[in-house]
Amino acid sequence: MKLLIATLSILVALAAGSAAQTTSPDRAITEFDVNGLKVIFKKRTSSPTISVGLYVRGGVRNATPETAGLENFTLQAAMEGSKSYPKAVLRRELARTGSSIGGASGTDFGAMSVVSTKQDFPEMWRMFTDLVLNPAFAKEDVERIRIALLSGIADANSQPDNALSMLGSKALTVGHPYAVPSEGTAETIAKFTPADLMSYHKGLLASSRLLLVAVGDYEPDVFKQMVTESFAKLPKGSYQEKPVPPLVFDKATLDISERSVPTNYVKGYFRAPNLADPDYYAMRVATAILQSRVYQIVRVQRNLSYAPNAEMDEDAANTGNIYVTAVDANEAVRLMLAIIEDMKQNLVERDEFEGLPGYFLTTYYLDQETDIAQVRVLANYELIGGGWRNSEKFIPSINAVTPEAVRDVCRKYMKNIRFVVIGNPNAIDRKIFLPEQ
Repeated sequence: MKLLIATLSILVALAAGSAAQTTSPDRAITEFDVNGLKVIFKKRTSSPTISVGLYVRGGVRNATPETAGLENFTLQAAMEGSKSYPKAVLRRELARTGSSIGGASGTDFGAMSVVSTKQDFPEMWRMFTDLVLNPAFAKEDVERIRIALLSGIADANSQPDNALSMLGSKALTVGHPYAVPSEGTAETIAKFTPADLMSYHKGLLASSRLLLVAVGDYEPDVFKQMVTESFAKLPKGSYQEKPVPPLVFDKATLDISERSVPTNYVKGYFRAPNLADPDYYAMRVATAILQSRVYQIVRVQRNLSYAPNAEMDEDAANTGNIYVTAVDANEAVRLMLAIIEDMKQNLVERDEFEGLPGYFLTTYYLDQETDIAQVRVLANYELIGGGWRNSEKFIPSINAVTPEAVRDVCRKYMKNIRFVVIGNPNAIDRKIFLPEQ
């Protein structure tokens, strides 16, 4: 991809490809369209870096069991080298400038990204866009990525925590688009050829399928000119994103994978609202309270586990979970379920509730210290959270949560918990894990 070479070429491209532009009230975020490609740009004054993410909509919704992992493979291999910038040249320039370029695909979407200093950004943008539009898919690069992917798949089941997550995913996603693993399988990754990657990549390059998000200390109009020069000639295509169906939590379940390990690894999943759901913020607060109580009771008071936890994911079909690794998994789980039941029945005391706004304010800004982190937040909200503008409502929405709202979301979502266990089946009391059955 060409970068702007002269002012005249910039103006010509802008006149040919630009469209309506809107800016958020604080004028920090600008949204514009380039031939169907939606672009979100956040000017972050005084930031030393600029980060860009080009997102591919759909994730595993675009895959089948036979093409599992193809998008992830394609995006990773595309960022290895282009016709103008083969791997050796690309790596030398990345090392010289301290920049980074990469690609990957997950459950809900894929992305190709570049992070650069402001002074090196024009050159890095030229390289990045050439990788996006003209990847070489050189045989040696494809084989190197294949070996890494196969190694990751082979190693995934060797660690109990990874095996636990894989077991959970398998149990929860039967008949769901998420049942197709974004990383692929050993069988699918082994069979994809450079020609397969090139063909799939060609289908990605439609503006209706892409989203561009950038954050940094750059002038919006200059960045808009750069995007127009690079992407105005992309075909629009007719991509229509499929809605994500909810995961099924109609009853509690227990799946155990026998393994000889020192402790039993346990994770219990429950349904959770996603970023676009009005319940999301109350559920975030409820999960934070649950996490704190689990830690205090299971670890500090009872010393049953070193790292018990509760957390909430960020998927379009979202879940929360409780987690523990313990010799006495029965007692640890019994205590965690008792905590959940208490949160369903009783309002959180004010003294426990009062520190939460400060906690979320601190973690919110810590999580957005880097430009690339802010890119991810804006993209998450745009792709699965009802639009990037909702990202600006996070702190006010958290502050508006009440103890009553916390109790209500616990009742609504923290039920029919679906447990998975890695460990000794004989050490697990089903009556504790499935109390209503």
